[in-house]
This record gives sequence, structure tokens and C-alpha cells, in this order.
Amino acid sequence: MSLSFAFSNEHEAVRDTVRRLCQEELAPLVFEAEEQESFPKHIFERWGELGLLGVRYPEADGGSGLDKISDCIVREELSYLSQAFASTWSAHTHLGIWPIWKAGTPAQKARFLAPALAGRKVAGFGLSEPDGGSNVRAMKTRAERVEGGWRLHGSKLYITNAPFADFLLVAARTSAELRPESISLFIVELPNPGFEIAKLKKEGIRASETALIHIDNAFVPDDCLLGEIEGTYPLILESLSENRVGVAANALGMARAAFDAATAYANDRLVAGKRIGQYQAIGHKLAEMSAQIEAARWLVYYGAWRVDQGTLDAATAARVKLVASETAVSVSEQAIRIFGGAGIMREYPVGRIHRDALVYIIGEGTSEIQKNIIANSLGFKP
Repeated sequence: MSLSFAFSNEHEAVRDTVRRLCQEELAPLVFEAEEQESFPKHIFERWGELGLLGVRYPEADGGSGLDKISDCIVREELSYLSQAFASTWSAHTHLGIWPIWKAGTPAQKARFLAPALAGRKVAGFGLSEPDGGSNVRAMKTRAERVEGGWRLHGSKLYITNAPFADFLLVAARTSAELRPESISLFIVELPNPGFEIAKLKKEGIRASETALIHIDNAFVPDDCLLGEIEGTYPLILESLSENRVGVAANALGMARAAFDAATAYANDRLVAGKRIGQYQAIGHKLAEMSAQIEAARWLVYYGAWRVDQGTLDAATAARVKLVASETAVSVSEQAIRIFGGAGIMREYPVGRIHRDALVYIIGEGTSEIQKNIIANSLGFKP
């Protein structure tokens, strides 16, 4: 087996494209978006023009035809600038439209996938619920068969992009049996009279718009059922597992941003005539942060490589997500300590980064859930 420790020229070109976009076009938008807790939706068309919404989709379907490593590079660089922007991007490109590419009919792909890859339509994914979180087994939203389609009833919680999405993938039970296999996916165009969408206020990723959705007798036509009835549970699991590697790349970007800010501050800040980074207490913090980031970086891109090889398993995805998300929290907290009082001032980014990082020890499966998955793989099932 050949083993390379370098990114390809194509990978470096992707990084350069995203980094320049962030520096030249997106950076001026971040502060206002955070203050207003509102995402500038027009960015989607720019992402579409650059092919960033279809990184992992085949060129024949309107994508860029790249690999998971490229996808993680995009996530890392967007997250380095703003985790809210990166979360908005990933909720659309992965959770919102990936299942359509995998299981959609040609008509569904033309109607939803093509405009989503171009940035003309924005997607989201309605899975989590108020009582069960992302536990599919506890799902209560149901779909009832009616003439010409389905009627949906239930609630969804913490749904990214829902306040401004053009369509959502919504998971619902299509039988009364409480088993995962009874779950089906529906493409719901918005606005829909049966969907009441309430935007939520958050402490972290504030510019990423998130909602609570009440679903009351919402009609969905037959041609918006995705895949087979009660046949999409494996697709949901696949999407979530692979997305954990992507979320880890998000966490890596945040950790890098916090570390770079702390390093710059440690070089600029003088105490008793010395840069504070020269004091052992600060220097050791930065050394530990650097080591944590390097360890997370290798694990993230190993996970991406496993995806590209078709060998990713749930335990590996859990390890990647666990290490990277905890690294982002730890590094951003240490960055605040290095900044001292300035660390909680809005003119510096480290406070925002830490708030955002906390989202990822919870979202996409808590750290405790990741540990359960890993323990199960070792033969220690509860």
C-alpha cells in the first residue's frame, strides 16, 4: 500500500480557492452576520459559481467530481473563518442534498439537486426532534398515506437552514412500528402551509440560522417521496457517519483559527518588556495546543482517506469526531486564557470560536455518544 503524507496539487488548489474567497469576499460579512444572527443567503450562488457546493458530486450531475479530502479542506478553511458559515454550507451540501443524489429519481435530481448544486436553491435536513434528538429509534414524526401523497405530522428541532431554505429533507415514520426501518424520507418544498418554522436564538454559530418546526397535516406529493418507502434508514446512517468526519474537519479549522490568534497575541503582547509567549506558562500552553492540532489534523485526513477508500466504519468516524471536536474546545479555551481579559472582548475572535466549538461536542452526536460507539466496537456493549 502506498502512503503519502502530502496533499496533491489539486488539493492545494482547492485550499487556495477557498482561502482567497474567505479573505477577499466572506470575511467582511462575518461580523455583521454574527451581530444580526442572520446568514447572507446570496453567498450560496457564489459558492455555486466556484463549484464549492458540489465538491463530492460527479461532474455528470453538476458537481466538481472531487474527493472527501477536498471536501474536508473546504470545511476546514470555511470554519477557520466562520463556523456559522461552514455549518450553513455543510447542512446544505451534505445532509440536505446528499441523500437526493444517492436515492433520488432523475426527475428529483433535476428539480432539486441541480439547482442546489448551483446555489439557486438552499436545502436542509429535518431529523432531530424535541424528545429524541437524533435518535432515529425515538422518532415520533409520522407520515400518513392519502390520495396523491402523504400527510406529515410532528416536530423537528435544531434544523439548520430551515428559516430560509427552499426545501427540506424530512424523516418520518410511515408505519406504526417503532423500528428504524419504518423511517422514510420526504422532500418538502417551502413554504408549506403545514410547516410552522420558528427561528431559534443561539449562543454559538449565531450567523447560522436554526429552527424549531411544527408540522401539522402538511401535504407532500408522491413524487417527493425519496427512495423506497421504509427503505432509507441505511442512507440516513451513512450520511450521518460520513458527516462526522466532515464535522471533525470543521473542528480542525476552528482549532487552527484559535491557535493562530493566540500565537499572534502572544507575540504582540508585552509584559515587563517580554513577549508573553516567552514566559514558560504561555509557551507551554501554545506547545500543547500545537500538538493537539497536529494530532487532530492527521486523524481528520485519515478519516477522509478512509471515506475515499470506501472503508470508513462507525468506530473510526466516532474517533475522528471525538478527538477533533474536543481539540477545538480545548484549544479555543486555552486561547481565551492566553488573551486574558481581551479574550472575552468582541474585537477578538477567540470568544466566538470557543462558543462555536462547544456546538460540536454536542451536535452530530455528543462526545459521550462517540465513546459509546467506540466502546461497542471494542466489544463492550451496555
